[in-house]
This record gives sequence, C-alpha cells and structure tokens, in this order.
Amino acid sequence: MSNDQILVIGIIICALAIPSLLAAYSESRPPRAGAIMVLIGGVLLVFALTQKPTGYRFDEIPHIFVQVIADVIR
Repeated sequence: MSNDQILVIGIIICALAIPSLLAAYSESRPPRAGAIMVLIGGVLLVFALTQKPTGYRFDEIPHIFVQVIADVIR
C-alpha cells in the first residue's frame, strides 16, 4: 500500500468520524466509536506524512484523491 493510499484512507476515516462524534454529543453519550475512528485516522495520517520524504502540501491533496480513486477503479 502506498503512502498516498494510506493518506486518503486516513482522511476518509477522520471525515466519517465527524457524524459519529456529533451524534454522540447531541445524545449526551460518550463518543467512543468516533474517538476510535479519529485515533485510527490520525495514526494513518501521521504515518503517511512521516513516511513520504518530500511531505505533502495542501494543494496536492485533491490530486492525490483523484489519483488513488483512479488506481482503485482500474
């Protein structure tokens, strides 16, 4: 698995955690599932950011998403 794929998976997991966190907050219960998802996504993001020698810039992220999705479709 490439660093780009790990970065995209980490971003998607963190984005999917937001509804879970909001639902737990609105229902006054502990956000266990959302917190675990944020933790997993954060670890994936940090791993991808530290393993790429040149790093990532914010303007590269949309291109990386398209590239990873194109690789998955092919």
